Parts: sequence; structure tokens; C-alpha cells
Amino acid sequence: MEALSETTPQASAGAALPLLRIDAVGKRFGGFTAVDDLSLDIKAGEFFALLGPSGCGKTTLLRMLAGFEMPESGRILLNGEDVASMPPHRRPVNMMFQSYALFPHLNVRDNIAFGLRRAGVSRVEINARVAELVALVRLEGLEKRRPEQLSGGQRQRVALARAVARRPRLLLLDEPLAALDKKLRDSTQRELLALQRKLGLTFIVVTHDQDEAMTLADRIGVMNAGRLVQVATPRQLYEEPRSRWVAEFVGDINIVEGRIEARDAGRLRVTTQGAGVLTALAPRGFGDVADVCVAIRPEKIRLSQRAPADNSGASTINRLEGTIADVNYLGSASSYTIALDGGATLRASLANAARVNADAYAVGQRVTAWFSPDDCVVLDR
Repeated sequence: MEALSETTPQASAGAALPLLRIDAVGKRFGGFTAVDDLSLDIKAGEFFALLGPSGCGKTTLLRMLAGFEMPESGRILLNGEDVASMPPHRRPVNMMFQSYALFPHLNVRDNIAFGLRRAGVSRVEINARVAELVALVRLEGLEKRRPEQLSGGQRQRVALARAVARRPRLLLLDEPLAALDKKLRDSTQRELLALQRKLGLTFIVVTHDQDEAMTLADRIGVMNAGRLVQVATPRQLYEEPRSRWVAEFVGDINIVEGRIEARDAGRLRVTTQGAGVLTALAPRGFGDVADVCVAIRPEKIRLSQRAPADNSGASTINRLEGTIADVNYLGSASSYTIALDGGATLRASLANAARVNADAYAVGQRVTAWFSPDDCVVLDR
């Protein structure tokens, strides 16, 4: 399966060259293929996320970019130069590890300055750059503390400052926020994004956290079994998944299998298993496939005690009758499971816009679930 992206190694010769070009890179460990003929372009100044399940190859790819693993095939071009066989210390690339890997015997200042000293940077420049970075990551007053005297968020910021101290062209981040609790992770995401924008560096982050990838990245590459299965902006990835696997992996979604019975004026009529006949927009470039699945995000589904009026002059709104089978209160929203009369099950997510929600639905209540054809994504089964 090929990744679908606006930027590929086959881009026109007139287009600006990307900062990083990964060209048909492959890596095996014994009989296991970790990265399989993968190609990707990343632009200068981009914040790119590699997202995928455990074992999909994303960390192996990151380690090849850093120089800790050598690809068995393909090229890694940085500013047009093939660095695939170049040792890590010679690449204008730095990597921030999940464990942060701070030196316990060094204080904050010396941890940040470590790489600069090894590179032979003058003392004057080291002092100036460390002071700049300490202010940038908001660690003023903590310069003499050692890692064990810092909070998790502070250690994360020390590691980040050390990683960017030598001003690499490319910064690689391996699950950088995994050790933080949710509230601290949310605030650190905003700080990381602001820092990347201020420095103008190119960041590549590896994560299995979908919310983190959506929050941070300009584009996301979804990996599975060593391959990129889709590359897109967060919105495109969520709203326009190109395969059933991506639709089910990214976010929560309802999938109803069916068969296309009619095509008319850019719309499809799909006879489904357990949800009646649904009307959906025909995806661009969709072929003559008959057996499909219809995907609907839970927040696109509305509930009412009566079927909504359709003022368009045609029965275009999808209306399904059923009974509330389960309710989960999640704070900002409530999740409802609807057992449809046809036998299928749908999940709907409704915002809790008021503190006292008199309109909330209860288990056993009869409802009409309705949604627009625009909100249905038709995918090859």
C-alpha cells in the first residue's frame, strides 16, 4: 500500500527541494521487516509526526535518520546530501530521547552546555547560548540544580534545550512527552510548539498518542507494518481517511458495511448491514467498487426524539430509528450507544453545552439518529 501525500520523491523538478528526503528506505532485523521501501519528503521548518501502533517501524525510522541504525536499502538525503552512511556526530541532526538521558552529575547549565563543549564552541558563545536557551525554556533560577531536583516537566525542558543547543537542521523527538501526566503533557505540548515556531527548526516527533500528533504536527504520517499508509494534515487525516485501517486507527468512528446500489449526481446509495439504506457523497476518484463500508464519526451524529425536518425537497438526511443502549458522561461530552432497529449499533457524541443538561438521553429511550451524507466517508471494504 502506498502512502498518499501531497509531497513525494517524484515531485516536479521545478519544485523546491525538501530539507529531508527519505527515498525507498528499507530495514530488516533477521526475518522481520521493520521499514519497508519507505519514501517521504519533509520541508524545512515543518513539524512532522510519525504516528502508528507499537512495532510499526516509526522508532526504527527515527533511529536511521539519527544515524543509530543503518538502512539496508534506499537513501536519506539531508539538504540534497546522502547521509545514510554518515555517523551520528557528523550529521546536523539531534535526537531527544524518551528517557531524556540527562547526566545526573551535571547541573542544568552543564547539561545544556555539554554538546557545545564537545563541539569546541568558545566559552563566550557557550555562556551566551545557554543563557538564551535557559530563558527560552523558562528555567531561570534553576541553572545550578541537578536533574533529581527537578520536576518531570523541568527535566523535559532541560533535555529539549540541550537538544537544540547546537542548532541542528533537524530535531528528532522519540515519545518526548510520554513520561508526563495529562495536564502537564497538554501544557508542554503548547510550549514545544511555540519553541519550534520561534527557533524555525524542523521537528520530527514519533508518538503513539493521536491527540499529541494532532496538536503538534503540520502533517502526520501514519505507519503500519513498516509502511506509510497515509500522509496528510491532521484535519485531512481525521475527516478524509483513505482506507478503513486509517479510519479505525485515528479517532473513534462508526463503520457500517454495505453495498453500493445506485450512483446519482455525485451521491451513492448504500444498502447496509443493519442500518438500512444510507446516502453518502461519492469520494473523488472512487472506482467501480461495489462492496464498501460507510464511516461516520460519532460527533457527526445528532439525536432527537422525532425525525428532523428536511427542507431540501429530497430525502437526503440519513435517519435511523433505535434505542439508547448505553450512556457515558465524559465531562465536555456524553457518549451514547444506539441499538438500531435494523440490528447495527452506532455511537454518538454530543457536547454538554450546559451545566445542567435537561435534554440528555437515558438508557431505554427511543431516538432518531440522523446525519448528513456529507458526513459519511465511503471506503473500500
